[in-house]
Amino acid sequence: MAGPVENNTKAPFFPDKKVGNLRGKTPISNRNEATRKAAIEKTTAKDAKVDISDGIKDFARIKKAAVAAPPLDNSNKIAGLKEAIKNGSYEIDYDAVAEKMMASEF
Repeated sequence: MAGPVENNTKAPFFPDKKVGNLRGKTPISNRNEATRKAAIEKTTAKDAKVDISDGIKDFARIKKAAVAAPPLDNSNKIAGLKEAIKNGSYEIDYDAVAEKMMASEF
């Protein structure tokens, strides 16, 4: 008596088909002739191609350069600004602030 692993029969997909032993069937990889395989490969090669825009490529290059760059050390600049604010000598350039606000809005 054959167990479920050894029993290699399947129920038919279409009701008119007979249930039979699948042993001795040609594997799927050998079912297509060489010309059919070539046609399938040609069709799938076109479908699998992806074009990436130049803007995305530029962004990727810029990001790679930014990641590779050494980190900036702004601690001296920040300490100087803190000191200027603390002693009251820091002056705000209102025109520059307004310019930046307008540039970010438009």
